Amino acid sequence: MSTVFDSLKTAFDAGHAREIPDLLSDAAFADGRATPAAVLIAVTDAAENPQVILTQRPNAMRDHPGQVAFPGGKIDPGEDAVTAALREAEEELALPRKKVRVIGTSDLYQTGTGFAVTPVLGVVPPGLDLKPNPAEVEAWFEAPLALLLDRSNWSVNEVFWKGANRRYLEMDYDGFRIWGVTAAIIANLSLRMALEDEA
Repeated sequence: MSTVFDSLKTAFDAGHAREIPDLLSDAAFADGRATPAAVLIAVTDAAENPQVILTQRPNAMRDHPGQVAFPGGKIDPGEDAVTAALREAEEELALPRKKVRVIGTSDLYQTGTGFAVTPVLGVVPPGLDLKPNPAEVEAWFEAPLALLLDRSNWSVNEVFWKGANRRYLEMDYDGFRIWGVTAAIIANLSLRMALEDEA
């Protein structure tokens, strides 16, 4: 049995069994739209230093061009969030859905661009032969899970957007700027999962 899977599952279940009052959301900027979507937070099964697989979207994409993101997209009719997240990861990165051990779905995140995103946490083997689909992925990389979940590594910034000030988290990692929706989903997950309590 995977130590990474077990520790994440324990922390995930404990974190989602309690109320968290300060989860981030951009619902105030969404103009009432909420297209269902799902993303896969794929953590590598590396006991010493688990990594999270992230992508960079092509600049030509209509939604969130050039941004760092989790593999994911809209939920198709007849799909649930887990099915959609696994399908999208396979389409974007050739990440075999059978290689993902799903832990569970986390808090719905409402984006300011009108998507209601369900994050799906799962564990994958390290060293997968990923092949990015150039139509959907400009580049992909891995970032340490512990680094991402530590809120002290994130800077808080503010921008005037859609007639109001919007605060957002940001981190530069290995030449990639992680911010916006992806950063907020990570921050919400970090509030749910206190891994140090499970050590």
